[in-house]
Amino acid sequence: MSGQRFFYVTILNVAITIAEFIGGALSGSLSLISDAFHNLGDSFSIVFSYGAHKISQKRQNERNTFGYKRAEIIAAFLNAIALCLICLFLMVEAVKRISHPESINGSLMLIVAVVGLIANFVSAFLLNAGAKHNLNMRATYLHIMSDALSSVAIIVGGILIDIFGWVWIDPVVTILVAVYIFYESIPIIRQTNRILMQGAPVIDYQAIKHDLLQINGILGVHHVHAWSIDEHNVIFSAHVNLHDMKISEAQQIYSQIDDLMEKKYHMCHVTIQAETTRGEGEDMIYDRGNDIP
Repeated sequence: MSGQRFFYVTILNVAITIAEFIGGALSGSLSLISDAFHNLGDSFSIVFSYGAHKISQKRQNERNTFGYKRAEIIAAFLNAIALCLICLFLMVEAVKRISHPESINGSLMLIVAVVGLIANFVSAFLLNAGAKHNLNMRATYLHIMSDALSSVAIIVGGILIDIFGWVWIDPVVTILVAVYIFYESIPIIRQTNRILMQGAPVIDYQAIKHDLLQINGILGVHHVHAWSIDEHNVIFSAHVNLHDMKISEAQQIYSQIDDLMEKKYHMCHVTIQAETTRGEGEDMIYDRGNDIP
């Protein structure tokens, strides 16, 4: 996301937030006020996500030898958590409003929601490209799309209130939108949490072992580790048993391993430890009931 697009999306969200706070207060619509709080959170989220995006582009150094790519994963995780907390708050408030309904100006609620919908679609368009390949952008994009969905639901609610006087539809719309946003946020939390916890990507370890053993000179594979830096970059390390040979000969085998792991398994960084008989018979995934030595 370029700095210019970031600026436009932030301005749009601030404008929507102000409009919905005023419109919600004047119309008495809880869904508008709740959406205003949601948009306010989005404005902070966008700034936070953009900052994380810029940090992630810093080159690796002595302090962070793997670079700063996880800044975006942290931002995506926190943004998704914030969305879930906002949804829980909105559902509680909506239940209270169902028990104690208040009069609502459906026409004003409708006008403000239409303005918000247009602004949200513009923001979503600006963020769309980055959301396809980046968890951080996807979390921010989800914030914007959830706002757009909220606006659609509020528009429908405004029409029903205006025509039939169904004031109860306002908190019901709030609950439905909150449940949807919560549901969409959970997968992002799971994926980012797995990455932050050094969780292994979904790969076929037995297939990797089979392919490595096909390389001439490799007699065994054990003590394998794989983890993700972000959703695109996977690190792989393994111990391989070789015949007793010169380092220059082992280097040729290393090159074949690197080529295999990069092209077939899309690993961005491979570390191999060569051994002769050490580790023979050990499991591929190291497990002796304690942490990595």
